[in-house]
Amino acid sequence: MLIRSPETAGDIRAVAPLFDAYRMFYGAASDPAGAHDFLHDRWRLRESVLFIAFDVGTPQGFVQLYPIFSSVDMRRLWLLNDIFVDSGARKSGIGRALMRRAEQHARETGSSGLTLSTALDNTRAQALYESERYELDSVFCVYNRTL
Repeated sequence: MLIRSPETAGDIRAVAPLFDAYRMFYGAASDPAGAHDFLHDRWRLRESVLFIAFDVGTPQGFVQLYPIFSSVDMRRLWLLNDIFVDSGARKSGIGRALMRRAEQHARETGSSGLTLSTALDNTRAQALYESERYELDSVFCVYNRTL
């Protein structure tokens, strides 16, 4: 397994079906063209950091990070917004390897850490996060406003 950032638009095309599957996992309708365009725009505009896990040239999973900032720490913080492993490659260590690559990137960029959220019923992902020493926030309430 090789984990790397996309080098070409072809890498984005190759991982877009996994991104679409990730969206469907969270209840979105399939939109292969939209998934590709969204990822391509983030890559082209350098608005996110994407790492793809390849096995013999085929994407098996990805993690996507967005930069945010901590005013209290006065440092960058990375939002681990998306992580997904193909259903046929789960329990192979790819998710853990992607998490560790995200942490490595956070350290390399001098950030104060990573933050993420997941569905309350996604207990498999929660177990992975906790095994990687992520802590469930017990101090702050998170509110969202849909527009």
